[in-house]
Parts: sequence; structure tokens; C-alpha cells
Amino acid sequence: MLQIDSLTKRFSIESGTVLAVDGLSLKVSPGEVFGLLGPNGAGKTTTLRMVLGLLEPDEGFAEVAGIRTSSDPFLAKSKLGFVSASDGVYPWLTVREMLLYFADLYGVDPSLAATRLQELAEVMQIQPLLDRRSGGLSTGQRQRVTLVRGLIHDPPVMLLDEPTRGLDVVGVQTIFEYIEHLRSAGKAVVVCTHRLDEAERLCDQFGLLHQGKIRYRGSLSDLRSQTGREHLVDMFVDLMQQETTAGTEDLA
Repeated sequence: MLQIDSLTKRFSIESGTVLAVDGLSLKVSPGEVFGLLGPNGAGKTTTLRMVLGLLEPDEGFAEVAGIRTSSDPFLAKSKLGFVSASDGVYPWLTVREMLLYFADLYGVDPSLAATRLQELAEVMQIQPLLDRRSGGLSTGQRQRVTLVRGLIHDPPVMLLDEPTRGLDVVGVQTIFEYIEHLRSAGKAVVVCTHRLDEAERLCDQFGLLHQGKIRYRGSLSDLRSQTGREHLVDMFVDLMQQETTAGTEDLA
């Protein structure tokens, strides 16, 4: 459903060139939740931007439902849903108006959009909010509306970028329930996060991203076998220490 092959992205800075994403490859199947994990600056968001067609890769490609983002970015985007920590609701529109507006942007037939809206509103429990102005919603309410917006065009692939950032316990639980809904609906899901304890509960497969490169990949049991560590946090600590040791040796 989602295939990423050798994606590479470099950025020029005053001191030279930064390799933000280094030959990244992965596949995500329907009904699978893939955790693309790493600390801030590891290359997670840059990877998502290339998948979304917002950044052109220097090398490699991304395919969504068999469509390369580089060859037909608009069709590829129609197969993607995206949810981030920034809600971006339109304050002067009601929730219903905003969600139907996004459905129209994706070319969803109005009658189908109305039916889908009712179904998703029930799943995410936003029925009482549909005719309220979006600007008057609480943080938790806005979050639920944003989650529905990401699914309004029924995309086969969902990308979630730091979806629990800034949320309280109830908000985090909402994200967990949403991802379980995506899994049961057969969506291919990529979750980018640096919250490794949450990822252990959410994801079926993992890619541990460090300095733009996936260092370990597989199920949690696979990663435990590869690293000899029980938890993702310990695996990343080891990666950081290896980098520090290598840097010290280079200086010596």
C-alpha cells in the first residue's frame, strides 16, 4: 500500500550540506501500523514531506497505492490522509462546513461525503459539535475534528506526525483509539513520533531512525533480538552512545 525506496534528501547550509534523510526504504501493508521513530531532527518529518509530495527527493521515490508521488503528486495525495499536532481548523466555519469543504476538495460526491461524515462523527464522538463554529472548540474537541478530517476522503494510507504532542492523557487515549480504528479499517498507517513508550503500544512494525538512516527495523521482538535491549528507549540510548564514542575516536 505504501512503498518508500531509497529516499534521500540533502539541504545546503552555510557550513556545507546536511544529509537529512539517507537512503530510507520501507513498506507498509494494509492494516499495519509502522512506527517511524526517532528523536527530534532524525529526519521523520522530512520523510513525510517527501511522501506527501511537498519536498522533492534528491534520490529514491515513494509510491502510494502504486502511484509515485513524483509522477502524479495530486493523485498520490488523494490516496493519503495526514494528521499532525497542528490542528489548522478554520475558526469561522462550523465543524460540518469545514469537514464537507475538505471532502469537496478531495472530489468526494456530496451525498457520499454527508454519509461518511455521519459515520466518522459517530466513531470519533463529535456529533454534538457538527454545527458549532470550529473556533470555539476546546483543544480535545479540535483534535477529534482533525482526526475526522484526515479520513473524510477514505484514503488507504494514513500519515500521523507527532499526533500526541501537547495532549493530555485523555487526548493521547483518543489517538490510540483512532489508530485502532485505522488498523481495523485496513489502512496502512505510518506514525512518526519520538515518544517511544507510546509507540511500543501502538505499532506493529518499527523503523528506528537516527541521523536520517534506519538503524534497526522489524517487530518489537525483532528489534529486541537485534539489540539485546527490552525497550525502545534503551535501544536509542545505545545508538546515541555509539555515535558519541565514534565521534570521540575520530577526534583522537
